[in-house]
Amino acid sequence: MMSGFLDTIGALMMLGGALFLALGGLGLVRMPDMYNRIQAGTKATTLGTLLVLVGAALIMPSWSIKLLLIMLFLMFTNPLSSQVLARAAHRSDAPMTPETKADRLDEDAEDLA
Repeated sequence: MMSGFLDTIGALMMLGGALFLALGGLGLVRMPDMYNRIQAGTKATTLGTLLVLVGAALIMPSWSIKLLLIMLFLMFTNPLSSQVLARAAHRSDAPMTPETKADRLDEDAEDLA
């Protein structure tokens, strides 16, 4: 009885994760500049991947420890990699959309100089 309930919850979590992953992919196509694409890709895909892994852990409880380690790895590496990509884009003078009001990273660099 409990196994069927966990399977259903796990499937719903995986479906929600797949939805977030699809929205992240859509954000990569629809966002106007590199910085927005990095954020859309990172935020949505991190949450989507975590939901898929939680769903898999609910469906296959024997894999829970391995999946937890993968989740921890993702929570540390995805934000860090997006920050590195954004800094590299900024250093290579990737264009921003005109709607961007201020370049805080550039302002901080001027304050430090």
